[in-house]
Amino acid sequence: MTAAASTGRMALCFLPEFLCKTPLTGLIKEYSYFSYNANEALHLSEQERRTVVDCLVKIKEELQYPVDKHSKSLIADNIKLLLDYCERFYDRQFITRENLNSDILARFETLLDEYFHSGRPASEGLPTVQYCADRLCLSPNYLSDLLKKETGESALKHIQQKTLEMAKERVFNTRKSVSEIAYELGFQYPQHFSRWFKKQTGCTPNEYRLTN
Repeated sequence: MTAAASTGRMALCFLPEFLCKTPLTGLIKEYSYFSYNANEALHLSEQERRTVVDCLVKIKEELQYPVDKHSKSLIADNIKLLLDYCERFYDRQFITRENLNSDILARFETLLDEYFHSGRPASEGLPTVQYCADRLCLSPNYLSDLLKKETGESALKHIQQKTLEMAKERVFNTRKSVSEIAYELGFQYPQHFSRWFKKQTGCTPNEYRLTN
């Protein structure tokens, strides 16, 4: 494990095995920002930068002491503290970059509308979070985290809600069968669509059509 500094830059590097038998073993996957793209990096204020550097310095100092029974747990605790601060700073960033976030949300909604009206679902299936993130030049986790902060719902939930919205709209069209609607929306099998629709609304597509 190393905590190095060079030309004003610092890096924390450790093998996955280091986390074994520490609380971080089961927690590390909860830090979704590990899969963010480089262009989704943190924009730190000077105070936040000092906080991050302070965590790294503490880890570096601990590495310079003779190893004893406390070393691993203290280093692991400081790594967790650093990761928790980064999570806090990302939460702050999602809030302070409100204009940019609103633009991404609008583009996301437009992207879904265009996809469902393009006829592509019939040949390519339902839109995925990966597909939307790629078109918005974002990582899937960053897109979902941003949407959760803005709306309280993940990207996947937004896609499901848009799919249901389109499904309800097309069910009202009595000229189309449920099977036609299912294929148009990107469902491979009509029965899967009917089960999904009932789970979302409490009734089958035909029951919904008759009721409304």
